[in-house]
Amino acid sequence: MNPLQQLSDRIISRVNANLMEFEFDTATFVNHALDHEKMLEFYAFYGITSRHPLYFNFKNSNIAGSYFLGKCYVGRSAIYKSDVRGDELKREGDCIKSAKDIPLVEDEMISILDSLLYKTLVHSNSHNPESPELFSIRNTISAHYANIHGSTLEGCFLGPFATVDLMNLHSCIVGEFSYVQVGELFHRKIDPGTIWIKNPHFEFKYRFKNTILENFVGVNDTHQPRGVIYDFVRARDQEFERLFEVMHLEPFEVPGSSAVNRYAVIKGKTRIGENVLVAQRAFLQDATMGDGSNAQENSYIIDSVLQGNCITTHGGKIIHADVGQECFVGFNSFLNGRSDERIKIGEGCIIMPHTIINPSMPIEIPNEHLVWGYIQSPEDLATHTISLDALAEIRESLTVGTMTFSGKGAVFIGSFKDRLKKILKDNGALFKDGENRGHAQDDQNISYNIIQPYRTGERKGLYPSIRIKP
Repeated sequence: MNPLQQLSDRIISRVNANLMEFEFDTATFVNHALDHEKMLEFYAFYGITSRHPLYFNFKNSNIAGSYFLGKCYVGRSAIYKSDVRGDELKREGDCIKSAKDIPLVEDEMISILDSLLYKTLVHSNSHNPESPELFSIRNTISAHYANIHGSTLEGCFLGPFATVDLMNLHSCIVGEFSYVQVGELFHRKIDPGTIWIKNPHFEFKYRFKNTILENFVGVNDTHQPRGVIYDFVRARDQEFERLFEVMHLEPFEVPGSSAVNRYAVIKGKTRIGENVLVAQRAFLQDATMGDGSNAQENSYIIDSVLQGNCITTHGGKIIHADVGQECFVGFNSFLNGRSDERIKIGEGCIIMPHTIINPSMPIEIPNEHLVWGYIQSPEDLATHTISLDALAEIRESLTVGTMTFSGKGAVFIGSFKDRLKKILKDNGALFKDGENRGHAQDDQNISYNIIQPYRTGERKGLYPSIRIKP
């Protein structure tokens, strides 16, 4: 048996043991997703800057086409075309917020063991007080374009385009296109298309109708994705593969306070303002990025104008849209306007994660609104949006269409806005006169180093066991 097959089989057995109660066999996904010969075609790469801690340890793994930044350990895992971004890892002496501040006695590290991350984004800054120095992913499989954001996982399966955010999961299945941010889950199965946010002060919940979800993000009997959103991404895959075929590219000229990653696609008449961050695997075409805006990993901004301090989070897609000042477009959202049916989003709007706006006519969302679910026409706004002022008045519960909210609306909005301020600060949107540096400034001078697998012999397909440290 070849070493890549042995690696796949080990991952399958470890994850299946954790999901035994669900009678869920991950072999059908793994064996149809991984093409062992294709995994030989790509190199892995890692970034070095003077501002990020340096430590990488790869052992008995395949990391084809993947990107690493910060402190990472990968063992007995397959990380395929994924981004493992450790630029917000906490440092020795920092504190993790919990009932009491817990000081770190050493730098935090991302540790990945016996897992398959397939075209997945991992972003650091975990919130687990039980292991403050370790962001751990164990015995987990995540499918195409899933997001693991500030989360610790043990023995889980994440379906395509799923997102787990600021939480800990243990032996869970998260269905395709679901977004969960609920603190901690044990042995739970989350239905596809579920949007669920919960803490002691509020709960927001919405679920897509199956007929809508099947059209945009469905899966076949082996859990491989299909649908409008998957087709949209696949149609642009080759644009990214071209970036890997050459060592040196002509840099895209941007203001001195902004950063465009070498592994981002920039096309057409794209304009970049001051303090802008464009992350790796972002796709911009005929886009205008206002001062302080960002395009995070796996985001697509096409024929669209973003005003200042707009946030397009991981996997967000904005096509033929005009987005007002200080708007937030959440994880894996799909804002799919057309040239003669543009989407207009007013200032200060919050587009919830995994929102789909696919209008058959021009559509306009007023300033300062919360937006969720599936919107196809202006009539849908009545059941899929609410003004932030109206939500702030809620003290107990609210039902709008099939969305349910309970708790204190003002706390929900306040916590959301606090997080948006932190994102802007971390990404360097507030940089001025040498203060409030962030990723847009710190990522300007990344040097990239590549790693390639054994192409022949008994270790064919595996990457050399290698440790890189200062």
